[in-house]
Amino acid sequence: MSLLSDAKVLYHLVLSPVRGNSHQERLESFYSGQAEAYDDFRRRLLHGREDLCNLLPLPEGGVWMDMGGGTGSNLEAVGDRIKSLSRVYVVDLATSLLGVAQRRAEARGWDHVRTVEADATTFVPEEGTVDLVTFSYSLTMIPDWFLALEHAQRLLKPGGHIGVVDFYVSRKYPAEGRKRHAMGTRIFWPSWFMNDNVYLSSEHLPFLESHFETTHLEERMAKVPYIPGIKVPVYVYLGRKR
Repeated sequence: MSLLSDAKVLYHLVLSPVRGNSHQERLESFYSGQAEAYDDFRRRLLHGREDLCNLLPLPEGGVWMDMGGGTGSNLEAVGDRIKSLSRVYVVDLATSLLGVAQRRAEARGWDHVRTVEADATTFVPEEGTVDLVTFSYSLTMIPDWFLALEHAQRLLKPGGHIGVVDFYVSRKYPAEGRKRHAMGTRIFWPSWFMNDNVYLSSEHLPFLESHFETTHLEERMAKVPYIPGIKVPVYVYLGRKR
């Protein structure tokens, strides 16, 4: 951990204005100045990614699409199991992050990994269908997140899996068995993240559970770097296409 790297990331998180007329331009404006320091800081902010990666079923010869995959850090979390797949797509609109992912794949000899600059709501791989789709802290940054999930559902083979880990807030009256967050939590965190065009939603989990067969769901509170005593709600979800 480098305090200088952290300071650089925090500057872009808190002070640097996000500019651009399109979603892609805004993403690149946000990430270009922090791409190289991204992974170290996010490892302490984006909790649950490794837990999700450990849950992912990776069939022999299968195809995995990591939507909003950024720097490709999820590939490392999966580890040697990635070698069982025939193709891995890291899909993102942020060119600077994909550059890190490409260098990471080349350094490890993962020649079956493809980095693709594309929209998660429309990209179709050459195989046409896939065995696994993941969204790791990317769903909150996709304006039409529901279209991204519907698109993922279409791309998945029957019995294929979807994995999601992200920030969220509960509905005021969530479904039975689901966590209910206090009003302050439901107001504070969406307002806090909105400055960086990260939009926490109470509808992610209801949407996922209505479109997929839930095989794993964990709701938790996670620590935030440099803000002691403060925790943000996150969820880890794995579902199967019916």
